[in-house]
Amino acid sequence: MSPISESPFSPEQIAGERLTPEEYQEIVQRLGRHPNKAELGMFGVMWSEHCCYKNSRPLLKQFPTEGDRILVGPGENAGVVDLGDGLQLAFKIESHNHPSAVEPFQGAATGVGGILRDIFTMGARPIALLNSLRFGNLDDAKTQRLFKGVVSGISHYGNCIGVPTVGGEVYFDPAYSGNPLVNVMALGLMETQEIVKSGASGTGNPVLYVGSTTGRDGMGGASFASAELTDKSMDDRPAVQVGDPFLEKSLIEACLEAFKTGAVVAAQDMGAAGITCSTSEMAAKGGVGIEFDLDKVPVRESGMVPYEYLLSESQERMLFVAQKGREQELIDIFHRWGLHAVVAGTVIEEPIVRILFKGEIAAEITATALADNTPIYHRELLTEPPEYARKAWEWTADSLPQSTVKGIEINGNFQTWNQILLTLLDTPTIASKRWVYRQYDHQVQNNTVVLPGGADAAVVRLRPLEPCQSSLANGLEEPPLAKGDLQREDAVSEASESKQEEEVIPLFTKAQGRKTPKVSPPLSKKEVPQQGVIPGVAATVDCNSRYVYLDPYEGAKAVVAEAARNLSCVGAEPLAVTDNLNFGSPEKPIGYWQLASACRGIADACRELGTPVTGGNVSLYNETVDAEGNPQPIYPTPVIGMVGLIPDLTKISGQAWLKKGDLIYVLGMGRHDTDDDTDTRMDLGESSLSENSQAHDTDDDTDTGMDLGESSLSESSKIDTSPTLGGSEYLAAIHGIVAGKPPRIDFELERKVQSVCRDGIRQGWVCSAHDCAEGGIAIALAESCISAKMGAEIHLSFNSANVSRWDEILFGEMGNCIVVSVAPKNQEIWEAYLQEHLTKMWQKVGVVCCAESPLRVVSADNQVLIEVAMGEMGDRFYNAIERRIASV
Repeated sequence: MSPISESPFSPEQIAGERLTPEEYQEIVQRLGRHPNKAELGMFGVMWSEHCCYKNSRPLLKQFPTEGDRILVGPGENAGVVDLGDGLQLAFKIESHNHPSAVEPFQGAATGVGGILRDIFTMGARPIALLNSLRFGNLDDAKTQRLFKGVVSGISHYGNCIGVPTVGGEVYFDPAYSGNPLVNVMALGLMETQEIVKSGASGTGNPVLYVGSTTGRDGMGGASFASAELTDKSMDDRPAVQVGDPFLEKSLIEACLEAFKTGAVVAAQDMGAAGITCSTSEMAAKGGVGIEFDLDKVPVRESGMVPYEYLLSESQERMLFVAQKGREQELIDIFHRWGLHAVVAGTVIEEPIVRILFKGEIAAEITATALADNTPIYHRELLTEPPEYARKAWEWTADSLPQSTVKGIEINGNFQTWNQILLTLLDTPTIASKRWVYRQYDHQVQNNTVVLPGGADAAVVRLRPLEPCQSSLANGLEEPPLAKGDLQREDAVSEASESKQEEEVIPLFTKAQGRKTPKVSPPLSKKEVPQQGVIPGVAATVDCNSRYVYLDPYEGAKAVVAEAARNLSCVGAEPLAVTDNLNFGSPEKPIGYWQLASACRGIADACRELGTPVTGGNVSLYNETVDAEGNPQPIYPTPVIGMVGLIPDLTKISGQAWLKKGDLIYVLGMGRHDTDDDTDTRMDLGESSLSENSQAHDTDDDTDTGMDLGESSLSESSKIDTSPTLGGSEYLAAIHGIVAGKPPRIDFELERKVQSVCRDGIRQGWVCSAHDCAEGGIAIALAESCISAKMGAEIHLSFNSANVSRWDEILFGEMGNCIVVSVAPKNQEIWEAYLQEHLTKMWQKVGVVCCAESPLRVVSADNQVLIEVAMGEMGDRFYNAIERRIASV
């Protein structure tokens, strides 16, 4: 007889706990008996992918996790990095995808609450939030309901608790129609002398339950998050938690006060799997056991049974191990903050989790069987890319209609490049997300230096939270950023969005001088803020999931590179990564190939850029099963959250032009030297000529299209980094095609470009910086114009008669590329620096014009490619989301 046939549970009941027959058999073998209902539920949630990473753990082991600045890596509630001068930053990203699909407001709100608890459980005060969101087509009524609910939930929790939401990203694609993604990242500045860990210790030490009450909300949320969404998922609303941000605000203050007493031995958030997870993980990490009495737990509902206590994911709850004899000291603190606090358990020597209820043992399981020694699946990897990828890679730009200097004919409709540009600016993925971030309080705590939309990454001031925390306190008794001290990029952002004509406020005041310094080498990673200088931290979340779908390995590398590039564009040194791996089912060969390939790409890219992974989250089974039982997976979406250090907040950059007459450069795009040393115009054309043109004389007279490759290869690399339409927003939005190979990253060039950009900002040469991402260089230029409400004149140094693919030049996408502006007075020293550090991998392309001027792009023979007025671009860009919401 098999364990299943002898089991007190039916196969349906076992499957209802998301356990396989083989896993149930393993449970019976480990216990030496059949589990009871409570124990079955405990195994169900702890052996879910959400808790034990049974499909992904072997892949995660390849991530680099150590570095000079890494204080806490994977395995704790959050990673912690050393910022120097006594400052330590905790940060992490988590997902709340399935709950948000079922109940978008509470699903998103409790996602914010959960990630904040991960931060302050370490002893850090939360200082900032970012989010990465993905939805289906915004013209769809269901998508709008989910979109509005998620944004409302995020704003409600974050605004009420008083933590600013300072940045993020929002993508719209049919791939997410039934399964939206809600990833939330939080940052916190350490406020305690010691980092609080989660491993229990000290036999006989009391275990305290603190915070809110326990109810039936969030039942089995971890298991729910580890299964596909179906038409019946709405029945799982009880698996969605209900949050109280005001109570969590009190919990933050009470916990930080308690940690400072030194009476807390260990602490753990009751997040996924609630009491089950917190007791088993604390016991397993400490190599001890915990005996826990459910009768001591404060409840909000009557008649609860052990299964419900143990699987409840009621929010705003924590578990502490306290020093014996000091428990009342901690209880008094929580009572003073209006919170529950009771001694509900004890640390025991035997390494088990023993649950008591009504004087009897309700569950007894070895702690490691729940937390560490869980099933691990080493799945077989496809030996070659799947058919969908191979077919997509066969696509080339030659299959598109021919283009002219005026535009391109698509399905019988001729569209000018002006129209294409405006259409892309109106695409919700590219368009301004101000409808979203204007609902967030992004200035609470008064440390936000750059408002959302003002730069490629968020920038937050690092103000010491305790007088003794940092030596900065000695030189900066009160270090607030007054407007006279630093004109912030948010002023540029606000000016760019105003309907009234206003003078754009520069990022730096005249009083600061911005004198041109002598060329000096890039700052060392170990450099710390100097006495009396205000440091900052930059943060970003990034993922181009279309790239990852088309080529998981190269796409994942591009995601990491873009995150680091965005930090470098504000002048920050990239330090470390937290990742959120959102994928479909790993049980399917294609799903596992995507996951394994992307993990390998992340690992390789993080090593190349020196950004170790400190932890993160895995969210699998992001698939929607329709009524016919057909699964529809999302695009593989490995979101990268990255943080960087800004040693001096007076030396940062936004994406908006600052002044008329500033010179515009493209870093990372190759050029050919000409006989005319004065010709410094954009040289895309010479590298984009057909092979029978004068620039590339060959015996073959056949026009094979543009050849950007030669000029886009670094001297030490054979990687083609030229613009490509493969996987581009242009290809998807204008032609309705998702195909091709995405851009590849040359990491040697990437490191140089980012270093040059950072050093240019710190030296005071670079006035603005913006990376070329979705939509290519034309969109990057347009966004800088729109942000500043200033036009630009761009000259392409090739003749219009010799180009076969104008769309590839204007809207092709690439890595390694940053658009910067520089004041004319610094031209000589800046170009000398570029020649020394980037040799030929840079171009001077144009000049910033006045507020009344359009964005104008012309060829060498004065053929106008693009000429669009600022008002027209701004209307499309700023109102794209509002228009769609108003129309449904």
